[in-house]
Amino acid sequence: MRDEDSATGGQPMGWKQTMPVAIITFYFVAIALEFAASRLALVKARYQARDTLAAFGMSVGNFVTNLLMAGIVFAGLSAAYRHRLFTISPASPQAWAVIFFLDDFTYYWFHRISHECRLWWAAHVNHHSSQTYNLSTALRQTWTGEFAGTWTPWIPLALLGFPPDMILLQQSFNLTYQFWIHTESVRRMPDWFEYLFNTPSHHRVHHASNPRYLDRNYAGVLMVWDRLFGTFAQETDEEPVRYGLVKNIESFNPFKIAFHEWAAIFRDLRAARSVREAALLLLGPPGWRTDGKGATSRRIRAEWLARPAAPIRK
Repeated sequence: MRDEDSATGGQPMGWKQTMPVAIITFYFVAIALEFAASRLALVKARYQARDTLAAFGMSVGNFVTNLLMAGIVFAGLSAAYRHRLFTISPASPQAWAVIFFLDDFTYYWFHRISHECRLWWAAHVNHHSSQTYNLSTALRQTWTGEFAGTWTPWIPLALLGFPPDMILLQQSFNLTYQFWIHTESVRRMPDWFEYLFNTPSHHRVHHASNPRYLDRNYAGVLMVWDRLFGTFAQETDEEPVRYGLVKNIESFNPFKIAFHEWAAIFRDLRAARSVREAALLLLGPPGWRTDGKGATSRRIRAEWLARPAAPIRK
């Protein structure tokens, strides 16, 4: 196989032009249908004009920044692929089965780190900034993730021998699956499905700011990772989900949504009194403070668990 073919698995590149258009068309048609169904009271879905327009603006910015960074991401994966341990063919069904699990495992850890490390949280926070939850919420995608290096967890897959195109295509499959789980229209799937797969119920928990639910359910497709690593939480009827951030930004401006946490980081770094403090402000958990009293997820959850029990009504 020629080197120029091996980087793409020797596959035709037409999907790069056709698939994004088909996916984007599907997204907008689905959003329109959910909105129309909600107006007819056929499904539960709350849409606000400014919120939805902000989501569309975030989607446009994400598309532009992805185009700008596509060459760097592909070059990085290709560089790793040149030092691969094996040569894995995209023509192999077994290879696709393996990369499905490896990509989903990688996504779990990328997503979890994006909530536990402020540097990557700054690139991810925009996705959680809406206080409503509908299919348009899925369009609130990062403008800065590629610049922050959030693509680097997939380098080991290239080193193993998965071609860059194969990695990127599997990523797109994973993200496309996640589109439909951004909805209140579906209450619960069958129990077996809820146990195995990410669902609207599980992902509503992930978008919650309630202490009970905060920073839980990082799954892409499979819930096994959250169950295995102790980050799973079940949506409960007694506590409805409150969407948004612990401290909401109250803005529909896509530029503020995309960059507000970066601005906060720069302000904190300028005020840092040591290199160690600066490093923890950048790489520590969101909300970390030198006095140990910052509103980190761990502290918020601990205070919630330590609250006095509510009296039993007779």
